[in-house]
Amino acid sequence: MARRPSGITLQQLQYFIEVTAEGSISAAADLLYVAQPTMSAAMRDLESRVGRDLLARSARGVTLTNDGVEFLGYARQVVEQAELLEQRYLGRPPSRRLLGVSAQHYSFVVDAFVRMVRATDAAEYEFSLRETRTWDIIEDVRTLRSELGILFRNDFNRNVIDKLLRDSGLAFHPLFVADPHIFVSRRNPLASRERATLDDLVALPRLTFDQGANNSFYFAEEILSTLSSAQEIRVSDRATIFNLMIGLDGYTISTGIISDDLDPEIVAVPLDVDEKIEIGWIGRTAIPLTEQAQRYLAEVRTVVVEAGVALSDPAA
Repeated sequence: MARRPSGITLQQLQYFIEVTAEGSISAAADLLYVAQPTMSAAMRDLESRVGRDLLARSARGVTLTNDGVEFLGYARQVVEQAELLEQRYLGRPPSRRLLGVSAQHYSFVVDAFVRMVRATDAAEYEFSLRETRTWDIIEDVRTLRSELGILFRNDFNRNVIDKLLRDSGLAFHPLFVADPHIFVSRRNPLASRERATLDDLVALPRLTFDQGANNSFYFAEEILSTLSSAQEIRVSDRATIFNLMIGLDGYTISTGIISDDLDPEIVAVPLDVDEKIEIGWIGRTAIPLTEQAQRYLAEVRTVVVEAGVALSDPAA
């Protein structure tokens, strides 16, 4: 039996990270000014050294295998630590910052993202923020398209969400528990109310986020998804839902945390129901977060605390 090559180089890990980010060996080679055959050989050699197929190759490019997904998480950790060593002891400038976040449609997610970008000390960075459907958030984090995701669970969807996360090698980490609120336009008659009831909402259009092919009640972003509504409109983005709040006096149910800077025409009114909304972040079970991801979560916690909401576990 042939002896397996030993040792993995830092350069191979850097190449691998770039290949997975681009989804193409040739595109990564062009970006790094490396000949395509050299990059392809480096990936083959890396797979030989670890004794596993990390990339699934096709005419359309490359995707990660299950082993590749796990390997990528560790590769990112190693490369990040090497860069920190060089900054600390060789005086190298901060390297290009990388982070992908997928989330349900929450303004506090965007607010924290803005703060993180403004505070970054890197001259170069590549950040992505995907406001998307619940199923896609889980799939993004499972395949490491995004390092972390942010979504909600409650007593109704908890078992389904937790099972899907376990099956995907992911874990839910609580951030905070919020009392339900309705979001409405400042011109809506309910905007000045101290509290709203379900009866108050009967004559108003209910606005919800479309979940596409996975449009199960369990994947809805809003609580009380099983309650019927005479007027219901599904949308795909926050800009549209806010415009419909203003134009049609519609409402949606969410956490109550809203940014006056980002959404000045929308107000949150407490909803009188016996429900709670638990917000948390999800990540891969076996892979620790990068420093950049931890910075982002720190900004999320700051935004939440500034909104007057208690964190589930400030140290988590």
